[in-house]
Amino acid sequence: MTSKASTGFARQATGLAKNVSLFDAIALNVSYMSTGAALSLIGFTVILLPSVSGVNLVYASLIGFLISIPQVVVYSMMSRRASRTGGDYVWMSRSLGGLPGSAITFMGMTMETMPYLALIALSAVFAIGSVGVAMGDNGLLGLALPGNVTGSDPASQVVVAGSIFTALILLNIVRPRLGFKLISALMVIGLLALVVAVGTIFSAGQAGIAGYIDGLGIAGVTYSSLAGSYTGSSFDVGATLSVLPFFAIFVYPWFNASASVGSELKGKGAISWNAPISAVLAFLVVTIPLATMYYVGGLPFTNSALYNQSLVVDNSFNFWTLAMGVTQSMVLKSFIGAGWILWEVAILAFGIITISRYLLAQSFDRFLPARFAYVSERWNSPVFAHLFDLVVTVSLIALAAFVYGTISSLYGAVLAAMVYFLFVGVGAAVYGLRRERGSARVVLAVAGSLMGAAFLYLTYEFLAAPGVWGGNELAYGYIVTTFVGGVVIYLASKAYHGRRGLDLSLLFKEIPPE
Repeated sequence: MTSKASTGFARQATGLAKNVSLFDAIALNVSYMSTGAALSLIGFTVILLPSVSGVNLVYASLIGFLISIPQVVVYSMMSRRASRTGGDYVWMSRSLGGLPGSAITFMGMTMETMPYLALIALSAVFAIGSVGVAMGDNGLLGLALPGNVTGSDPASQVVVAGSIFTALILLNIVRPRLGFKLISALMVIGLLALVVAVGTIFSAGQAGIAGYIDGLGIAGVTYSSLAGSYTGSSFDVGATLSVLPFFAIFVYPWFNASASVGSELKGKGAISWNAPISAVLAFLVVTIPLATMYYVGGLPFTNSALYNQSLVVDNSFNFWTLAMGVTQSMVLKSFIGAGWILWEVAILAFGIITISRYLLAQSFDRFLPARFAYVSERWNSPVFAHLFDLVVTVSLIALAAFVYGTISSLYGAVLAAMVYFLFVGVGAAVYGLRRERGSARVVLAVAGSLMGAAFLYLTYEFLAAPGVWGGNELAYGYIVTTFVGGVVIYLASKAYHGRRGLDLSLLFKEIPPE
């Protein structure tokens, strides 16, 4: 590293400690790959489709996993080469340059994660309300209904979601190490609850599912009517590919979480193996429950039930509520419901950590104000980055709840992440061609290119159906604003530091210190 570059970074060390084990890294990734939320929100997505004929969610999950394999290769290789705070941002910006690297990361990860966490915070409130209703407390129905549905309580939704998020922010400020351990503990509880839920549905069988649906007393909605109303095949390629963005929103791209805390990973195993293990685990965790619903209830019933407005919106039908509904055991109901809620909290806990690391990394490079790079000597946490996250995310929670009323209104903001991952793949390919030799050069070039192609296709799918994937003024306006803001911030920072004798572009030719 050149002396000029080495004196150009905000500091010569991040101030963060190596506290993240392989298990913690996997927990961070799997929490980010939000399978618990996916299994609860699948119905809110399916009801927006023009038809469910030929949609096979199990095959869609398998396809999503297969196209994520090049990304697993990229993250496994590049994490060994640039294990730093900000992870993929570091190698992408060093490969493509400071302006595109900074602006695309600011739009696609630093700021995009905040509307995603707002989505998850509202999903956690939905889980609390749905579990309460399933346990017999109809007073919580207002939390389970979308804000644009009569009977919902958007004000309480914002208060509860904001309170949970604020508590997690404070925990990560004063006890950052506990924040990692909390994610690991919550993930284990969530996985156990999922296993119990799968077992409960299998134990109940088709007769148990029919008894639960018929017992809801919804006019014209019975198990037989739902299963009999389904038309079409059990698998159509085009229809199945059209739901890939759902798995992109919640599951397969998101094993970059551990890369974002690269300087805190402890041991070579945590660096090299977290991505492949996380991808396989997430595939199993999201696919087995969907396969269970298909196997026990039948694909015709499951697709029709997830497409039924009365079941999904008014009665919170999803994998978790189905598992709670088919058992008479209050102990099992309670454990499944608690696991569902805690899994949502785990997603929020990981996101808070991830956002703060991207903010810190971008301020470390002097793209953002150096204040974001401040790490408290008392708590070893990036205090100002966490507080910024708090303000923006709670504002987005309120906008989504009051203005749009639906959780899916925030789906569209994830388009920014698809664009980001596209350029991460391109950056890895460029890195391999410029800096590697032999087989590593070929593997990185091919894997990076395939990763870029996969996310280009997913970007197309998002844009092709804006009515399904949240193509609204809130989401798209947020994307455009943050990208333009990133360009302006970079140019302003470059001019500011240039007047003080520092060429900002030189910093993006070096890997930052730990």
